[in-house]
Amino acid sequence: MNDQQHNSDDQNSTTHFGYKTVSENEKAHKVAEVFHSVASRYDLMNDVLSGGMHRLWKRFTIETSGARKGNKVLDIAGGTGDLTRKFSAIVGSEGEVVLADINDSMLKVGRDKLMDKGVVNNVRFVQADAEKLPFPDNYFDIVTISFGLRNVTHKDAAIRSMLRVLKPGGRLLILEFSKPTNSFFSKVYDAYSFSFLPVAGRLITNDAESYRYLAESIRMHPDQETLKGMMEEAGFVQTKYHNMTGGIVALHRGVKP
Repeated sequence: MNDQQHNSDDQNSTTHFGYKTVSENEKAHKVAEVFHSVASRYDLMNDVLSGGMHRLWKRFTIETSGARKGNKVLDIAGGTGDLTRKFSAIVGSEGEVVLADINDSMLKVGRDKLMDKGVVNNVRFVQADAEKLPFPDNYFDIVTISFGLRNVTHKDAAIRSMLRVLKPGGRLLILEFSKPTNSFFSKVYDAYSFSFLPVAGRLITNDAESYRYLAESIRMHPDQETLKGMMEEAGFVQTKYHNMTGGIVALHRGVKP
């Protein structure tokens, strides 16, 4: 297929933006608008909406990664830099951490935050699309994507792109909202997501719609087993996942053979 045909197909293809059906080109624009809107208050909202739990989920991700001094780490959808900051301290001056985000507003907030904390010597900031990562083959020891995969239009393409940039033996970690394992807990979580989340969004960021989209995007994301299967289909081995907080969040891990 030539580029002209591919572009034509993209214009005609549809995907989901939360519960709405939109063109694939329109989704990228709408997701960008969401994160432009919430970037400046993103950290505060994370603390309020997760009761601070997101810090524990991220800490577990760091511990599971097996990162060590001298490693090269790619933090996709790195946003405001929580994981990048921790990885930077672990890999040291001999290592490298790349904070990548498709959204310019989030990247600027992350860069400013890390510079304020003195985290700059071994960190690069790159605006990048997870589906078409602008890095060499077999470059990184670890790739992470934290609460970002559900916003990607072609998740399978993104997972293949992550596989490509990993070294053989390198590890991918996907931290993402998932499906609660208990039906009662699931109903409570639904009520919380669709009632409290947009209200909190309006009060803290003056933007209820963006947080309604985030709630819907969680429901549209593949469940634990489906995502594990997608990783295996892309070529990852030793794939497994760990449910946290009753399956509200899951950490998937895979190794490049």
